[in-house]
Order: sequence, then structure tokens, then C-alpha cells
Amino acid sequence: MKLEIARGLFLVGALGIASLALAAWEQPRTQVLSAMQGTGHCPLPRVAKVSIPAKPDHELLLFMFGMSQGMRPQS
Repeated sequence: MKLEIARGLFLVGALGIASLALAAWEQPRTQVLSAMQGTGHCPLPRVAKVSIPAKPDHELLLFMFGMSQGMRPQS
């Protein structure tokens, strides 16, 4: 087999795999969950005990927001 034919087949195969990967790639979208979609609360397991109310760590939330903004394309 000639080198040009092998290169052509390799290029066609690589483009086919890249197009399949692009078609299969699903990027999650941001969406707001409302109470209409469920029961309005997050059910806890029966063995879970809620003794101390949870307080959000604002520095962690700010870090997670910054990381998600950094992953966005620059357009």
C-alpha cells in the first residue's frame, strides 16, 4: 500500500473518530431546580439525625464559583 493511501485512510479515520467524540460529548447546562419538579424538599435518610443546622462555608462557595467561572471559554 502506498504511503499516500495510508495517510489518507488515517486522516479519514481520525476525522471520523473526532466527529463521533464531538457528537457524543454532552456538556451540562446550568438550570434552576424548582419545587414544582419534586416534593419541595430534599428527603433525608431515615438514619440521618439533624442536630446542628448546617452553615455554608462562604469561602468554599466563593472558591467553587471562581472555579466554575474559570472553566468557561473566553468569548
